[in-house]
Amino acid sequence: METSTGLPPAATDDAAAALPAVCCIDVSRSFGDVVAVRELDLKVARGCITALLGPSGCGKTTTLRLIAGFEQPDAGHIELDGHVVATPARSVPPERRKVGMVFQDHALFPHLTVAGNVAYGLHRWPRQQRRDRIAQVVDLVDLTGLEQRLPSALSGGQQQRVALARALAPRPEVVLLDEPFSNLDAALRTTVRADVRRILKDAGATAVFVTHDQEEALSLADEVAVMGAGRIHQVADPHTLYTRPADRFVATFVGDADVLPAERVDRYRVVTPLGMVATVGPVPASSVEVVVRPEALTLTANSSGRAHVQAVSYFGHDQLVQLQLADGTSLRSRLGPEPRFRPGDRVDVDVRGAVVTLGSER
Repeated sequence: METSTGLPPAATDDAAAALPAVCCIDVSRSFGDVVAVRELDLKVARGCITALLGPSGCGKTTTLRLIAGFEQPDAGHIELDGHVVATPARSVPPERRKVGMVFQDHALFPHLTVAGNVAYGLHRWPRQQRRDRIAQVVDLVDLTGLEQRLPSALSGGQQQRVALARALAPRPEVVLLDEPFSNLDAALRTTVRADVRRILKDAGATAVFVTHDQEEALSLADEVAVMGAGRIHQVADPHTLYTRPADRFVATFVGDADVLPAERVDRYRVVTPLGMVATVGPVPASSVEVVVRPEALTLTANSSGRAHVQAVSYFGHDQLVQLQLADGTSLRSRLGPEPRFRPGDRVDVDVRGAVVTLGSER
């Protein structure tokens, strides 16, 4: 049944309390012949920080814009706080969705002070409540004392916190962040990332952020939705996502991984180019693939070893050793920083622990 607005009726208060803060059901969006989002299902629990992680052009920013109300779905519907806000027929405008937005370039008003930027969404609040709320969120983001500064007088990290304070000030149902750290230099990014997570958690906010950076997604989010070619491949907490990827795309996009062919020996063992290895769960088919992370490989010098070292990339805190087996299989091993091997060395390769199996894609 539809209401007079043309949208399905909202959930009751009691029912809404049990519903996700954000719910996208079978949502699709195309631009001409290009399908940007394909039959997408996504649920974000209240108080959860969720990352939309994927390569450029996978549909993650379009998904964020659909939730915000800047785009309208061609199919499916979107709910916020138990209320349907978008269908192909009707859409609640962005300003009525109780959504806070943090843009990639912060989009601060250059002529307004910190306090003026934070107050932007509070113009309908009574004066004293507005002042109290500004003071509250400025304190939350650790900018007390800088209320009268213009954005040009702030560092990149401080500007980021002003943008977040402005988004949080009206007490939105959900905060949306579009590549929020991409304009920050590497030295600042880690610190600001930790600040943003703390602020969102202290505020009890529900947040969805877009990123192509795996480290960013794994370190900031409670849950990560991995997107590729307009659809979600897997939604899971960071540890599960890394250790139990749902498919080859997730395995190779999230962190470093080599995918090897394997044949089932029994319920929990397979034979691979590295020999027999144990599996995390039951082997699903006679021919499968296994995910081998570089940190799971141990190397031992052996002049007649099964692999030879092709290259060594040194990163200071660790090093990545490129290997090739006699059958041409390429592998990578992540080792500590102490130099041990050089190109041309022969080594034995062993797998530490059990591996994850994928259904055969050969």
